Amino acid sequence: MQKNKAIGSIVGFAIGDALGAPVEFKERGTFEPIEFYRSGGKFNLPAGAYTDDTAMTLCLAQSLLDKNGCDTDDQLQKYCSWLKDGYMSATGVSVGCGKQIYRALLNYLSKKSTVCTIGNNRSAGNGSLMRVAPIAIYYMEDLNKAMQCAQKSSYTTHKLKICADACIAYTWLLYGFYKGFSKDDILSKEYTDYYLFEYDKNYSYNSEIINILQGSYKNKSEDEINSSGYVVHTLEATLWAFYNSNNFKEGLLKAINLGKDSDTIGAIYGSIAGAYYGIDNIDNDLIEGLMHNKKITEISKQLYDNRYKINS
Repeated sequence: MQKNKAIGSIVGFAIGDALGAPVEFKERGTFEPIEFYRSGGKFNLPAGAYTDDTAMTLCLAQSLLDKNGCDTDDQLQKYCSWLKDGYMSATGVSVGCGKQIYRALLNYLSKKSTVCTIGNNRSAGNGSLMRVAPIAIYYMEDLNKAMQCAQKSSYTTHKLKICADACIAYTWLLYGFYKGFSKDDILSKEYTDYYLFEYDKNYSYNSEIINILQGSYKNKSEDEINSSGYVVHTLEATLWAFYNSNNFKEGLLKAINLGKDSDTIGAIYGSIAGAYYGIDNIDNDLIEGLMHNKKITEISKQLYDNRYKINS
C-alpha cells in the first residue's frame, strides 16, 4: 500500500506538471479549460512533456538514491546538469528555470556554497517547494530526518525561511498519507497543531504557512484563491483543489485551470493526491500520455525500495 502511494505521488506530480504546462502564465478564464494533455505553451512543448518542476524533482530523487541520503552538494550538481545539459528533462533541453533558481545555481557554480545567500523578500517563490516530494518517500520511516532534509534542500536555492517552512509542511503532509492517515485527518487542525506545535516545540513556523495548514482555504471560493508563484499562494491553491474534490482527476483539473503558475500548482496537487489515492487510482490515460512515464515510475519504485530505514 505504501509503495502504491509512493509511486502515485511522483507519477502524479509529473502528470500535473505536464498537464498544466500549456497554460502556465495564462490568466484564469482566458484559455480553453484543460481536460487532457495538449501541446504548446510558453515553451512550445509536445503534449505530455513536463517542465523544470519534474526534472528537478527527478534530480533530487536520483541524488537521494546515489548518495544514500540528503547530500545538498550532489543535489546542486544535478540541478546544474539539468540546467546546462538537460539532465532528467522531458525533451533533452532544460526549460522553465525561474530567476531565483538560475541565480542560485550560478552562485553555487562560482562559490560552491550549498546554502543560498542571494535573494530578497520578493524571492519567496515555489521553486524549492516544487521539488521536495521524493524526500517524504525516501525518509518515510523517519519524519525528523525527512523534515530536516526538506529544510536543507530548500535552502540550497531559496534563502527565505518561509520557503523552507512550506517544504517542511508539504513533506509531513505526504508523510501522513504514507502512514495511512485519512484525508480528513491530514487536513484537520488537530493534525496540523500536533506536527507544528508538538512534534518540534523548538521550531517556529511562518504565520502564513500556519494559517494555510489550519484550513484558511476551506471556506474560500475559486475567485478567492490566488494561483501565483508565491509559495504561500501555491500551497493554499493546492490544498484548496485537494479539499474540494473527490478523485485524482477532478482535483487536478481544478488546480490547473486556476491558471498562472498552473504547472507547479498542478504538480504539487498531483503529488499530494497521488500519495492519497495511490497509483492504482490515477486514470490510466493520464499515465500513458505522460512522457517518460516508465522511467518516472521506476525511479519512484527505487526510492521506495531503497528508502532509509532506522538502524538499517
